Amino acid sequence: MLSTARPITILMAEDDPDDRMLAAEAMEECMLANSLICVENGEELLDYLKRRGKYAEPGAAPRPGLILLDLNMPRMDGREALKLIKEDPELRSIPVVVLTTSKAEEDIVRSYDLGANSYVQKPVTFEGLVDVMKTLRRYWFEIIELPGSAQGE
Repeated sequence: MLSTARPITILMAEDDPDDRMLAAEAMEECMLANSLICVENGEELLDYLKRRGKYAEPGAAPRPGLILLDLNMPRMDGREALKLIKEDPELRSIPVVVLTTSKAEEDIVRSYDLGANSYVQKPVTFEGLVDVMKTLRRYWFEIIELPGSAQGE
């Protein structure tokens, strides 16, 4: 089992400030000790991952061990960002969990086709979000083994 003594960075791509705040609070509520870094759209997500622009300084963008990705964002949506992440040999090993409001079968199928590791519908209540974060914690940080390269830099 993966030790929680070495918390990984969780990178969340979410354009809604309320959803970002609720995710951070839900992580705190379920005592997920990982650091949560948020970006607002697919372009900023890729800048972070490729250490460009405001993320170019050494240490400004620790490699995430998990990406939480919303599909519906401005500038570059989650689908396009997911495609680019999974096409990049340097980034494709980072697990991506799509966390979105969409229930559309087309979005679910396309996300998995593009390489998503999981697809989770965003709950409508805070309690539901806490439950999702607890489940993510249990699965991604206690049950499965992540590659060593996902352990930050």
